Amino acid sequence: MTSPTPPAEPTYADRTFRSPAGIVGGVLLLLLVCWIGGDAVFRGHGWVPWLALAGLLTAVPLVVAFTLRPVVYANEQRIRIRNPFRTITMPWTEVADLRAGYSSELFTEGGAKFQLWAVPVSLRQRKKAARQQSRQSLDDPYGRTSVHADVRDSQSRLATADQTMADLRELVERAKAGASSKASAASEAKAPAPSEASVSVRWAYELIAPAVVGAVLLVVLLAIG
Repeated sequence: MTSPTPPAEPTYADRTFRSPAGIVGGVLLLLLVCWIGGDAVFRGHGWVPWLALAGLLTAVPLVVAFTLRPVVYANEQRIRIRNPFRTITMPWTEVADLRAGYSSELFTEGGAKFQLWAVPVSLRQRKKAARQQSRQSLDDPYGRTSVHADVRDSQSRLATADQTMADLRELVERAKAGASSKASAASEAKAPAPSEASVSVRWAYELIAPAVVGAVLLVVLLAIG
């Protein structure tokens, strides 16, 4: 008689964190680059169209890499950080800390550090949130809260980057607590503890290659022109 197959753990859709301002700026910059480059390609003379093509081949991948590409995907099991030129994937158990100083950074248990390009830190927004919190403390110095107050209001006063990092830290704590309980259950059942995938890094050669080729062509054309 075969033992029943244990039910698979539910999978949850990834939460997505990215910068709306970066996306808008990237789209506008792409339009500007394509407009100027396209005008030079179709109306230029001599070496100008070729220089424009090489410039477009260099500039477009770089604009996409630094504005449209950065994003952070997170679910209950792991985090995937898509930075301009590489994608880092790791389980939450490999995450040691998340900090947002002048930039958002993730530290692994092995001591590695990765920057979260999709979560830019706005010092102006942080100062504004601090002023709002200061005003609230002056209005209510003894910490008394009205029965009609919304408990989510304190979270809304955080800067966007700080709120995002707080959400990610909550996922880390939840995942580590779950992994600890699984390890305890496995030790009680004298079964091997479930293994976690390690940190993986994949380079974005689809963006690196055309940018490098375009830069080389641009240097060659400028040298012989």
